[in-house]
Amino acid sequence: MKLNKVKEKGQVIEAFPNLDFKVKLENGREVLAHLAGRLRLHRIKILPGDKVLVEISPYDEKRGRIIYRLR
Repeated sequence: MKLNKVKEKGQVIEAFPNLDFKVKLENGREVLAHLAGRLRLHRIKILPGDKVLVEISPYDEKRGRIIYRLR
């Protein structure tokens, strides 16, 4: 069974030392998101103020994964 993951746009408001980020989504919610492996592999830098695409877990709406940095 494949789970449907929700993808939403947001803006990084805080960066933590272990590659976790606090992201404010367009609908006003805040989630704690970690960096996806592909972004780590290619050493994509994410800074506060960057616009990102977040994949939100269907199990926990407060956690997610940053899968893309928008321009």
